[in-house]
Amino acid sequence: MGPDGRTAGAERVVGLGTIAREWGRIGITGFGGPPAHILLLRRLCVERRRWLTPEEFEDGIAATNLLPGPASTQLAVLTAWRLRGVPGALVGGVCFIGPGLVLILALAALFLAGDPPLWVLGAAAGAGAAVPAVAVQAATSLVPASLGRIGRARGARARWVGYALAGAVAAVLTGPWLVLVLIAAGLAEIAVRGGRSGTGDRGPGGSGGRAVLPLATGPLALGGLGVLGAVAWVAFKVGALSYGGGFVIIPLMRDDAVNRYHWMTDGQFLNAVALGQVTPGPVVHTVAAVGYAAAGLGGGLLAAAVAFAPSFLFVLLGGRHFDRLRADRRVRDFLTGAGPAVTGAIAGSALPLAASLGYGWQWGVLAGALLWLVLARRGVVLALLAAGAAGVLAVAAGLPPA
Repeated sequence: MGPDGRTAGAERVVGLGTIAREWGRIGITGFGGPPAHILLLRRLCVERRRWLTPEEFEDGIAATNLLPGPASTQLAVLTAWRLRGVPGALVGGVCFIGPGLVLILALAALFLAGDPPLWVLGAAAGAGAAVPAVAVQAATSLVPASLGRIGRARGARARWVGYALAGAVAAVLTGPWLVLVLIAAGLAEIAVRGGRSGTGDRGPGGSGGRAVLPLATGPLALGGLGVLGAVAWVAFKVGALSYGGGFVIIPLMRDDAVNRYHWMTDGQFLNAVALGQVTPGPVVHTVAAVGYAAAGLGGGLLAAAVAFAPSFLFVLLGGRHFDRLRADRRVRDFLTGAGPAVTGAIAGSALPLAASLGYGWQWGVLAGALLWLVLARRGVVLALLAAGAAGVLAVAAGLPPA
């Protein structure tokens, strides 16, 4: 890799206009979450344009999966950085994020309006009813890789179960402090495995203790800034302290948005999660809908800026060190412990989400979504769209919230 961040495989400098166009296209068409984003980026960078070798792209996936926050966003920023350095990363990342952000803010304005049309209420109630099933599917999809990482030894499997149970219980009971349980699981695995780094003494084990201090003092430090300070704190946890992919934002945000700050009802939060799933781009766009509920358009834009800023900083400041990060034993051990806790937290979040369903017909929608997503293992976007359509039909037939 050259000093400007480009790879040896890039035969010419890729124009910023080209990056804006191609990354923007993925931001518009990237329905389906991280798997779809990775596929589209690979087709663009490796297969169609041949800007990156397959090995370079796979290394990028591995490196971004070691970081907290939205991995597919970080991969989009990283691939653009490798082609055109810092300007490419900024342009590519913004164009990847922008289309979905605009759409989810527009939909949030519609769904969270004081007196939305009846069909909007029905669609929201239907799509929201399927969200607990989406959480279950997201958790089950993480299990094979997480079990493979921790190994087949009986003690390791027992620890995996313990971490997963801790995450599930924390998602139900601890609210915004869930992230402390995720960090504790990672540090516990470092301790069990000896904690010796393959590349030095720094890693999650060396920084985990210091990470607790900002977690504990963050609400106090931002409390004086009112609603916008609270929005920034919630978004920061989503963007910088969430491990295991986009869906872990659900248990991280729900207690803050619904119970602590009362920005949304349970039903409105379900709607926000559904919007984050059916719009293109990163699932983390859900945080913009939460910010909109808290403080209007300014709150939505602030939440998105704070949540996505760490993804840019991780790449711009640490991209050159990703190979060393991947080789660091403490980093790998931390994620080995944090991973099952994340899986448990996502699964556990399905319980309060399901408990918030207020209409009998929603349980039928949830049952159908479970069959479609968990047993048939079919797509999330289609499930949410079908659930929303079922909600429209329900209110048309006179069922509540009609």
